[in-house]
Amino acid sequence: MKKVRWGVLSTARIGVAKVIPGMRKSHYIDVAAIASRDLAAAEATASSIGIEKAYGSYEDLLADPDIDAIYNPLPNHLHVPLTLKAAQAGKHVLCEKPMALNAAELDQLRTVQDKVLIMEGFMVRHSLQWNAAREQVRKGALGSAPRMIQSFFSYNNQDPANIRNKVEWGGGGLMDIGCYPVVAGRFFFEAEPVRVMALVTRHATFGTDTVTGGLLDFGGGRQLTFGVSTELARAQQLTVWGADARLTIPVPYNAQPDVPNIFAIDTGEALDGSSAEIFEMDVSDQYTRMSEDFSRAVLGEIPLPYGIDDARQNMRIIDALFRSETSGRWEDVG
Repeated sequence: MKKVRWGVLSTARIGVAKVIPGMRKSHYIDVAAIASRDLAAAEATASSIGIEKAYGSYEDLLADPDIDAIYNPLPNHLHVPLTLKAAQAGKHVLCEKPMALNAAELDQLRTVQDKVLIMEGFMVRHSLQWNAAREQVRKGALGSAPRMIQSFFSYNNQDPANIRNKVEWGGGGLMDIGCYPVVAGRFFFEAEPVRVMALVTRHATFGTDTVTGGLLDFGGGRQLTFGVSTELARAQQLTVWGADARLTIPVPYNAQPDVPNIFAIDTGEALDGSSAEIFEMDVSDQYTRMSEDFSRAVLGEIPLPYGIDDARQNMRIIDALFRSETSGRWEDVG
């Protein structure tokens, strides 16, 4: 069968450790090339993980006529510039989240959105557990439509050289991991927030947001509350409440690719959690599912799951949260 031949921009850890191994589990995908601004680094990575071609510049990779699609895991401030270059070279692009520094920057991609496929890399939207959990919500397993969602996501990274701690590169908790709870609200409510509010603590040296809380009003009595941090103990959880039960995904964002992932639905009859019904998924890699869905869209087998307009909406919500940090009040998403 025809495969999509992929090139990877940079030797970033997320690509080498997570996405490329996931891609290689799909019979739709051939990871054919990798590029770095350092040829030696590209060659060393290509040799270590068995990639055929290595390039010493991003431009050389984009000029390769044998490459159909690009995976862009570069730092956030390079997402739009390199995605735009790739699209202008006729390559379809799967770009790491968040796709831009703000919603306005994403508008640069409108000039190429009809020429190639471009998708933001939210692997969670393709995961078995998220989709199975949403089916339970749709079927009424919570006793009503969801009314409240709460999520927490944190890690402790104090390295000043790390890209997540460089505010000028789009670092900080809200951009790096706060985007996930935002997507979770949109995914499980199947709606868009109308207004948001944020409380932000910033690092005295880095300038990045290190502890951020948010409240998103989806209208109709539906609300999402979340907390994210880049300097607290590692943790994550997502809970969706209906009138009669709550649904909890204990590892909602970094679902492991080699073990069965789970979620639980609990009526709360026993407050210690013993009344929960556990739903266990088949072993599945969410990065495989994401890259395969995109590849199938490139091949014309399925529609593109979501595109630039969806990425822009997510950034508009994040933009509004940052405006709320400054204003100290509710901000309309618009």
